Amino acid sequence: MKAIKICACLVFFTFLFSAFSNDKEEWGFFAHRRINRLAVFTLHEDIIGFYKKHIEYITAHATDPDMRRYIVPSEGAKHFIDLDRWYDQPLPATFRDVRMLYAETVVINNENDTVRLFGQNIQTEGAYNMILKGADISNFFKKDSIVLLTEDYVDFYQKQIYTPIYDDEWKLDCDSLTAFFNFHGFDFDCKKAYAVDTFVHHGILPYNLIRMQDALKNAMLEENLDRILRVSADMGHYIGDAHVPLHTTSNYNGQQTDQLGIHAFWETRLPEMFADENYDFLVGQAEYILDIKEHYWKMVNDSHALVEDVLSIEKEISESYPEDKQDCFVERGEGYIQKMACEEYAQLYHEKLNGQVEQRFRDAIKAVGDAWLTAWYDAGQPDLEEIFDNRNDDKDRAEEKKLKEAVRTSAILGREHGN
Repeated sequence: MKAIKICACLVFFTFLFSAFSNDKEEWGFFAHRRINRLAVFTLHEDIIGFYKKHIEYITAHATDPDMRRYIVPSEGAKHFIDLDRWYDQPLPATFRDVRMLYAETVVINNENDTVRLFGQNIQTEGAYNMILKGADISNFFKKDSIVLLTEDYVDFYQKQIYTPIYDDEWKLDCDSLTAFFNFHGFDFDCKKAYAVDTFVHHGILPYNLIRMQDALKNAMLEENLDRILRVSADMGHYIGDAHVPLHTTSNYNGQQTDQLGIHAFWETRLPEMFADENYDFLVGQAEYILDIKEHYWKMVNDSHALVEDVLSIEKEISESYPEDKQDCFVERGEGYIQKMACEEYAQLYHEKLNGQVEQRFRDAIKAVGDAWLTAWYDAGQPDLEEIFDNRNDDKDRAEEKKLKEAVRTSAILGREHGN
């Protein structure tokens, strides 16, 4: 594929239920809405009534996370993770632990000297100690290294430095840092302090899924209808992203391999052409997730295992297929012409992938149902249909209008996948 310029994502799923026949959604959001809608029908009889009652909300708001990328700077990192960026060392399973590894504490003293603490500058020494060393440490503390008790360091980090917010920089309190180092016998001069995270830029998709699972459980525990619906819809979106192989690699749009546009080719053009007549979305009943962290890490790792095939198969056929027959202008909606892969070329790629796209979307539908069901069980199986409907429709419409206006008038903040 030679530098295809493809606009917003469009994936068309087969209409398994008659309610779909009147669904006139705008271009670009079909995939996530179909996944959320079909996931409702995987649920057990104890909660399917609740989700069917709110199926229009769950469907319509499946795209909110993508629209928030035009407003919220930290939103984009939730949709992907560049697993190939971290081949040299395994990643911790929790966001707290990965942030402890990759977030540095920057301190500026009254002499305007700067030191970077913790993060990659701190290493384990024996069973009970952590050692902090480096040129900054030597200049700042006038010592070659600093030894801290691991237990003390972890406790301090969790209470004074760690934040679950996905910002890549946040302020820290000089007084708490000073007290910590004074307690360990070191003079500490702090005028300003802040933390810098070098990890989030490369995506935090599995960590966000783990967090969202807990958020949905808590929303159900609180019997907060508005929160349950919002988190359910958002969770469906992120799970959908986790099933797309190109959401797990730094070569997310083929920009590193002269395959620009492959992101939308895989997740837009192929399902749009083949889902209606060829894909089977009867995926079975939702099941309880036994290990949340293991489940979501397996999800993204399974997607990542497909990246090589996604790229190499398209590369192989592009080199043997007539270049002038690879890209065509396709009518998509009334009066909207877009450059996309030609039908015969897409047909060949689809056949070579051997059911890969269909299987990932089937898995995504089932996984969304699994997530909703698991949150309900973990919340103690509340009677969701008895929850008082306290939603503010005017507020909801205002927020939706704001998101759509941002999509229309603004640029995405952060990574543009090209989908």
